[in-house]
This record gives sequence, structure tokens and C-alpha cells, in this order.
Amino acid sequence: MIVKRTGRLVVLASVPAAVFLTLGLSGPALAQAGKAYQIDLAQLNDSGSRGTVMLSLKGNQLTVQIESEGMVPGQPSAQHLHGSTKGHNFHCPDASDDTDGDGILSNTEATVDYGDINISLTTSGDTKATSGLAVERMPVADNTGKLSYNRTITVGQDVVDHIKDLHIVQHGIDRNNDDKYDFDGAGKSELDPKLPQEATAPTNCGEVKGASVGSIPVGGVETGGGSPRQASVSATTTMTGAALAAAAAMAGAVAIRRRRAALVPVRTENTGKAA
Repeated sequence: MIVKRTGRLVVLASVPAAVFLTLGLSGPALAQAGKAYQIDLAQLNDSGSRGTVMLSLKGNQLTVQIESEGMVPGQPSAQHLHGSTKGHNFHCPDASDDTDGDGILSNTEATVDYGDINISLTTSGDTKATSGLAVERMPVADNTGKLSYNRTITVGQDVVDHIKDLHIVQHGIDRNNDDKYDFDGAGKSELDPKLPQEATAPTNCGEVKGASVGSIPVGGVETGGGSPRQASVSATTTMTGAALAAAAAMAGAVAIRRRRAALVPVRTENTGKAA
């Protein structure tokens, strides 16, 4: 960091690398360099489901990586980015949103808190909100209830600007513990009577927390329970080569300026002679 003080430029050492990154890259340039956010998924509906999501942005390319467990084995999970890109405050729901008291938090009840679908996280085809129930294009959990998802999609500038206002919701519960979605567990879905309620009720939800600007991470995403603070530190300390070079160039320029300033003689006010 460079601070101008009494006509001099002072280099402050021991400044976190993320500060240089933030100063050097802001707004659209920041998205071009890459931003990464981690989300921890917490269970809803006593589903026992949990997971971790990594959202990585480069320009208008959004990569979504999800690793979750405790899903219904062998069943598809509808999943979406919910929330608002217009400044409205949405968040993950809790059991108190079960307004009809039937013991199941339905999607309609939860939407009051987590907002409408912004992006449908399908495995292929479009990702529009209208594909929210396209279960044939949603990822399927393996026979142990683990689900992996990785897809890069093009998003609008509104999503780039408000990515921290969005959150992930996965759907699908097994109310009667028979390892499948059926009408015996919770009846019909209020969204589509041809689907069981078990297929559309939310199983987990996670918000962007402790988000930090950094280079897009390489490798897999750890499943569940990760600390948002740890994610923040990891993303912060991983800088792009361009940001490091910029910081070094800034420091070098300041050092040269200071050396030059030291060579300029200081003249006294009255005699005009060098002191």
C-alpha cells in the first residue's frame, strides 16, 4: 500500500496481499481476474444433508462446483441459485417457516425467505428459472447419497455484480425413509401434482459467507462442514501472478522515487545555498 504523507510517498510493508488485489483490481477488472466464493450447505427438513459449494467467476463465466452428501440415493436433486440481483435481502429459511405446521418445509413456504429461482443448476441444456423442475436434467445422487456437480455457465452482468446476494438450494427429501421419492412420504408437490412433495421440498441451503477475492482454486471441493473463515483465508492468500507483479511494480516505483528525492539538494530560504 502507498500512502502520500507531507509530500512524500511512504511504502507500508506487511500489507496483506488481498489489499493490493483489491486496490489494483476493482469493478469489472476484478471479475476478469477471477473471484471465488465458498458456500456451506446446511440441512433443511431434518434431511441430514450437507455439502460445500464453490462459485468461481471469470468475467461472465460462472463455474459451480457442488459436493453434497445425505441426499436420497439414486434420485435426482433439483438445485438452483436463489435470491435477488436487485438489492432485495433473501436468506436461508428454517423450521419456523413451516406455516401450516405439517412438519414439512415446502418449497412455497421456504421461497418467502430464499426468494425465487435465479439460475437452475441443470447438468445440460438451459439454466433458466423455467427449468427449475427439469428433474431429468438435474444431477443424481449415487447409491450412498453423495452428489457431485460441476458446470460452467454464462451469466448476466447482474449476477456478476450481485453474486454475494445469491445462495444455493438443493431439493429432495425422504420423509418415510424408503430411499426414493414417493407420494406416501408427504403427498403431492404443491408445485406440480404429478411430482411427490418429497421431490421438491428443500433438503439444504447455503449462503455466501466470509467471501474473499482471490484466484480461482484448483482441485476438488471438500464436502461439508468447512469453515467460512478458513475459506476466506485460503481465497485471500491465493493471489494471481498479475496482482503480485502489479504490487511489486508499485513498490519498485516508490523506491526509485524515494532514492531520486534523496539526491535533490535542499536550499535554504535566505541564502539560496544548498544546506
